[in-house]
Amino acid sequence: MIETVAKENVGEILPLFRAYQEFYHVQNICDDRNKRFLSQFCDTPQLGGQFMWRKNGSVVAFATVYFTYTSTIAAKVAILNDLYTRPENRGEGIGRRLLEHCREFAQQHGAARLQWVTSPENTAAQKLYDSLGLDKSQWYFYSYPCS
Repeated sequence: MIETVAKENVGEILPLFRAYQEFYHVQNICDDRNKRFLSQFCDTPQLGGQFMWRKNGSVVAFATVYFTYTSTIAAKVAILNDLYTRPENRGEGIGRRLLEHCREFAQQHGAARLQWVTSPENTAAQKLYDSLGLDKSQWYFYSYPCS
């Protein structure tokens, strides 16, 4: 049920990607910009990957992984930047399976770990993450706009 997002199916994920952005109150959502952004992973998997979950022919969830590096452990790491499941499909184990798939993808591409952040208000996601028995970071995330 997990498919890699490719040039042929990238358009199918756009409505769900829009819903994800709306969930995080993103301003000025643009489907054309989103399509260009998502397409880069179809052409250059060394940047990362995007995966979707189909149920009864419809895309109901997706996850996006980017690769970067961290000097604290002097290694390549994978960032789980997006994990979204339609509200009506939450609690079905889809997010957990996508998360595990992303971990395997990261491992196959030489990443030392898969890491992510979530909003303190996103308690639904935290239930999943806490159920994995992982350590929760005490770091603060800052964002410094470049434009």
